[in-house]
Amino acid sequence: MQFFGESNIDFLKKRWIFFGISIFFVLIGLFSLIVRGGPDLGIDFKGGTMLELTFINPVSVAEIRETLIGSDLHGSEIQNFTKDNRVIIRVKKSNNTGIEMSRNIQKALSAGLKDNSFVIERDEMVGPSVGKYLIKRAKGAVFWSFIGIIIYVALRFKSGVYGMAGVIALIHDVFIVFGVLSFFNKEITLTVIAALLALAGYSINDTIVVYDRIRETTRLRRKDTFYDIVNKGINSTLNRTIITSLTTFLVVGSLFVFGGGVIHDFSFTLLFGIIIGTYSSIAIAAPLVYEWETRKGKK
Repeated sequence: MQFFGESNIDFLKKRWIFFGISIFFVLIGLFSLIVRGGPDLGIDFKGGTMLELTFINPVSVAEIRETLIGSDLHGSEIQNFTKDNRVIIRVKKSNNTGIEMSRNIQKALSAGLKDNSFVIERDEMVGPSVGKYLIKRAKGAVFWSFIGIIIYVALRFKSGVYGMAGVIALIHDVFIVFGVLSFFNKEITLTVIAALLALAGYSINDTIVVYDRIRETTRLRRKDTFYDIVNKGINSTLNRTIITSLTTFLVVGSLFVFGGGVIHDFSFTLLFGIIIGTYSSIAIAAPLVYEWETRKGKK
């Protein structure tokens, strides 16, 4: 399938425009994080109360949320399993103790859903020490994934330039998506971290395809300038990149629309990640290699 036919777009000519667009969005994300006092960490990282309940009759997430809001219990994460009428409610740490918060939730549900009694399966409190441990582990997962990518790309292309340029583009993607999450006031949970790592894998795979084509074009067109080779490499993978991104976007879009609140933030993160990852593979990763190699050649 061909969207553009044999395209011949001069992407490198517009590279400084692309770099400027990226810097603009990075600054917006940074501004949002500063204004909000950092990312809005979820219960996984900040601690809080978790209740697992089994209701006698089916109950929807909307009903539970309305009942809790009516009792002035805001900001709860609700996950339901329709097969066995099981519901998991998570509430961030507040001035109330875990026991008080648990009792308040139970009272609110008993009063608001009088015709639907429930059984408490689990009543737990996530403490701050667990939250700190999870933050440390999440940072470690992101850091070591980046190190692994640098090593893999450097060995594959026998050049540290490709590895470093790929990871810079990857950090660019993750940071912009992180800024988008902050701008829309989305909570950072373990599910969102998983989405960011999935984005990292998706983005670097797309970038490697472009890098592979640049390497192949270098062998086939030895008389061409590196400028023309990079442009040819991007253009020859453009159809593949657009088709892959479009089909992935449609799948994730379906999850976002029909998947429900449980995976809403996960799919939201991936939706923006696919757009930004596709953009960076075309407009950031390859132009970075060109700039790097050109400046190294001048020296």
